[in-house]
Amino acid sequence: MDHLLERLDRLGNPRVAVVGDFMLDRYVYGYADRLSPESPVPVLSVVKREDRCGGAANVAAAVAALGGRADCVGTIGADADGGRLVELLSAVGCAADNLVRLDARPTTVKTRCVGLAQHRHAQQMLRIDDEDASPLSADQWRGLRQAFDRALGDCDLVALEDYNKGTLHPEHTPALIEAARSAGKAVVVDPARVSDYARYRGCSLLTPNRYEAELVSGMRIEDERSLAVAARRVIESAAAEAVVITLDKEGCYVATRDGASVRVPTRPRQVYDVTGAGDQVLAMLAVALAGGCSLEEAAGLANLAGGLEVERFGVVAITRGEVADELRRMVGLRGSKVMDRQALALEVRRRQGLGQTVVFTNGCFDLLHMGHVRYLRQAREMGHCLVVAINSDASVRRLKGPSRPVIAEGERAEMLAALECVDHVTVFDEDTPCELLELLRPDVLVKGGTTPVVVGREIVEGYGGRVLTTAAVQGLSTTQIIERIVGQGNTD
Repeated sequence: MDHLLERLDRLGNPRVAVVGDFMLDRYVYGYADRLSPESPVPVLSVVKREDRCGGAANVAAAVAALGGRADCVGTIGADADGGRLVELLSAVGCAADNLVRLDARPTTVKTRCVGLAQHRHAQQMLRIDDEDASPLSADQWRGLRQAFDRALGDCDLVALEDYNKGTLHPEHTPALIEAARSAGKAVVVDPARVSDYARYRGCSLLTPNRYEAELVSGMRIEDERSLAVAARRVIESAAAEAVVITLDKEGCYVATRDGASVRVPTRPRQVYDVTGAGDQVLAMLAVALAGGCSLEEAAGLANLAGGLEVERFGVVAITRGEVADELRRMVGLRGSKVMDRQALALEVRRRQGLGQTVVFTNGCFDLLHMGHVRYLRQAREMGHCLVVAINSDASVRRLKGPSRPVIAEGERAEMLAALECVDHVTVFDEDTPCELLELLRPDVLVKGGTTPVVVGREIVEGYGGRVLTTAAVQGLSTTQIIERIVGQGNTD
């Protein structure tokens, strides 16, 4: 898992053209604790309404949350719901210029009525679909094709999300795939629940779930042998290069046209709502593959992202940071604030990628006292995350003499990590933090107001960072405390 964390950190911000059925998901929440006196049906007393991106729009939002740049290609109605969907997409950083507004076709809206009850999970009671799932007309298709061609030139990869609502019609979809492949772009497809994948012919990757793979392969998936046969049939059905079959609690199965295959496991999860899980898998695969991951690496990341999504209610875009946190938890890094420098470097880059300001300070922090605590609180207020680097025991001895430190490095690190204002702690063995600063490249370097020379200033300011000082805390220092203790000992 640690190599996946490194790959995730290096994905960059690839551009993905998301093509398919764009929808608005509307949630109506209310209390459903009584039956109607008119008939034996629940009464929903509405308390909240919420709109979210659905279908291909959810894929685009997920791509953006994962650090990619999503260009939306599809059709929506020239109506208020279409305007609301564009508003939601724009708010999360998706480009909606290539969504074709149609007068003769409404925006697809799926309204979910959700019952609330005290001390229980929200429960979906009913779904109402407002849609026109007929194929696009010739004129509508021409408009969509023009939008696709505009997006194709700038994208790194094409992701097709097919809900069989008329956008990716069997008559037209092959032309989109052929154009993308001719332009050297990979095409990843989350297929519709249909028995014939001919419409996806020539795609790079298919991502059916277990049921969809069984439907198109014409067989039940019951063991490893049947899984391998089904995967081969899925690939053959669309002349695809590879397939990733998602298998719920059993992870996913990756197979390629040349016969290579691998099972990617997952950890057991408490499934809350599977809505949008396929969208999340497609988004993570698209961003990972466009960012340079191998198919197996991309499948591993998609497995994690999809698993995180089913633990939430409704369609929720999982962020790159959340995937990174899950990876850290799985490799045992998340349980402690104390991290080695390589793991810390990944964490710093992750936080900076989310727009957070990382603050760095360093010192021996021997005999932790109130002066230290006040200083660290001030430092934490200068950003979103405080990293404290402490000198190792050997480093302290070289700087302070053979009688120091009083407290061993492991205990010093643990005490600092116990402070709420400290986010991460690391230990360095050098005499100065310069090498660590070169690696971490924090946004802000902080030192106490009594420090005459700030070591590392030239490094931080050299890459555009800031160097700040805190107000001096008078009358408190480790040396003074030690001298007072020694003096009291001599008096006794």
